[in-house]
Amino acid sequence: MPKSPRFAPNGVRVVEFLTFPLVQLLDVTGPFQVFASANDFVLEAGGRPPYDLRVVAQSGAQVTASSGLKLSTLPLPRRGAAVDTLMVAGGQGVEAAAADPVIIDWVQARAKTARRIASVCTGAFLLAASGLLDGRRAVTHWSYCAELARRYPKVRVESDPIFVRDGSVWSSAGVTAGIDLALALVEEDLGPTIVLAVARYLVVFMKRPGGQAQFSTALSLQAADDKFGALHEWIGKHLGDDLPLPVLADQAGMSERSFSRHYAEATGLTPARAIERLRVEAARRLLSESGLPVKRIFRRCGFGSEETMRRSFLRLLAVTPQEYRTRFSA
Repeated sequence: MPKSPRFAPNGVRVVEFLTFPLVQLLDVTGPFQVFASANDFVLEAGGRPPYDLRVVAQSGAQVTASSGLKLSTLPLPRRGAAVDTLMVAGGQGVEAAAADPVIIDWVQARAKTARRIASVCTGAFLLAASGLLDGRRAVTHWSYCAELARRYPKVRVESDPIFVRDGSVWSSAGVTAGIDLALALVEEDLGPTIVLAVARYLVVFMKRPGGQAQFSTALSLQAADDKFGALHEWIGKHLGDDLPLPVLADQAGMSERSFSRHYAEATGLTPARAIERLRVEAARRLLSESGLPVKRIFRRCGFGSEETMRRSFLRLLAVTPQEYRTRFSA
């Protein structure tokens, strides 16, 4: 534990979690526990808990989550009340909340008071309806990104990252990504030592970069019967090698023609396109989590040349490897 954590000795940051009927439970409780655990560690170190955590709702009574569990809530605070961080949850009830003029008006007013605003999962729809994402980069659950972009064309939706920060506005992907976002917020406030202790205590992956994919390419290539699972595992261990069609077909125990047909039916991709995606994913991890130079990364991932890797990144991610590292490196 640090002897001098990065917050004023007597300063307490009010963190409000906006909820509504049919809210996604983990959107609230996941981030809430991150902040609560940070309080516990600071208290154990002899400091004053840095966060005052409040779950609020328009009703100011109990809110029933989509799972059926009831949450005790406080009424929406008055406009002038102090707040440091406003967290907006998502869930089945977000449509009704985003269409409620009382909630929208409150969120807009609260955003003017808060130091920072964040959404978890489909809570991004509520922020977008409030106009707080206009002209900003944002993310939501991968299955709702296209809909968010369609409804709110002023929002620069990024479908891949697990969380995004644009100025004082943060947004995160589906459900558990809210925990990653909350860890990033605590790290910004209190530094890496405390947030590492929190992550270890909660048994979560520490400092998962915001630019990490919402789900892996290997997972997206899996079919119900996963007939090519062993092949994908083998490919992952040989990405730096030359992997032409004859080699892949032989590894799968099929003729080239049969392999190409069955693979496309199972994954929706040609073998070459699948290899490209797997290589891009491996390169992304190295760019964001290591200091290896790009020249070593393209060789390790089997691109053949730096230009080939650059073209693959532009085609699949619309950014160059250098831009990706600048934006998402840990």
